[in-house]
Amino acid sequence: MPANLSPEYKAAEASFRKARDPKERLDCLREMLRAMPKHKGTDHLQADIKTRIKELSEELEAPKKGGAARSGPPLVIRPQGAAQLALIGPPNSGKSALHARLTGSHAQVAPYPFTTQFPEPGMMPHEDVHFELVDLPAVSPEHPVPWLAGALQTADACLLVVDLGEPACVGQVQALHSNLRAKRVTLTDRWAGETTAPASADADDDPFAIKLPALMLANKADLVADEAAEVEVFRELTGLNYPALAVSAETGQGLGEVGAWLFGHLGIVRVYSKAPGKPAEKDRPFTLRRGQTVEDVARLVHKDLAHSLKYARVWSKTGMPGQHVGREHPVVDGDVVELHAG
Repeated sequence: MPANLSPEYKAAEASFRKARDPKERLDCLREMLRAMPKHKGTDHLQADIKTRIKELSEELEAPKKGGAARSGPPLVIRPQGAAQLALIGPPNSGKSALHARLTGSHAQVAPYPFTTQFPEPGMMPHEDVHFELVDLPAVSPEHPVPWLAGALQTADACLLVVDLGEPACVGQVQALHSNLRAKRVTLTDRWAGETTAPASADADDDPFAIKLPALMLANKADLVADEAAEVEVFRELTGLNYPALAVSAETGQGLGEVGAWLFGHLGIVRVYSKAPGKPAEKDRPFTLRRGQTVEDVARLVHKDLAHSLKYARVWSKTGMPGQHVGREHPVVDGDVVELHAG
């Protein structure tokens, strides 16, 4: 990163790293450009930011332009639900079939490669929350997807779909990783459910590098004699150590485990709101991450409430019922929170 970047710029970049909503990310990019010192050392980064502002602006404005807009569905999917998971994989790995089975979507499924051409969102239920699964085009040197990194910017993690019964699967997955690296995207076997760091925040100085935790879905497990052994052989041959679940879009094998696995490893915390003198609203929880606080709950209810919050009362499985707490009190899964503004 260029030297002499101002605290203003660094604050805008930190906000960009945390942002998931495309409009919020666009606002952060504009603030980064505004706050950046203009000298030769920042020329490359300025150009990169301007390009991303242009691309994201066009994508956000496209639905409003009617016939003059870029044809086809949107390339940026606004995050919804408890988390956004991107489905990626080589051709014919069964991504779309899994997506359809997990979400009940009507995504196009066909026995030939490159069926998926645009991001296809769908909601996968788990208990009283939903995960947003976004099916993406197959990642392959034969079928470059120039907008892939942009589509991954809003994801919290990814589901890497692999057909271990395919003899070429090792080479396919190695090519997939090479393709992603060229786009500054890294998959990791480390899930940060124990922290509050966003999935795409990278430890290096590149604000546009993406690091996504990956869960490997070994699809078509019904066609493999010993799926556990096949997963181990795959790990030995590739050197990849992603956590893995053996699943089958055809029979439904293992699909019931996906939601529970994601819930635990993403560190999802459900919080239920309560108005004074009324019962808790148990049908639609707010979802946060482990380590977040009452103040974060208030911000989800309304951004202004986070500023005016005076205290809260919390009914927790582990604490005293109706405990009086401050804004920095960490919430845990199942908490009922009653917010009081000053």
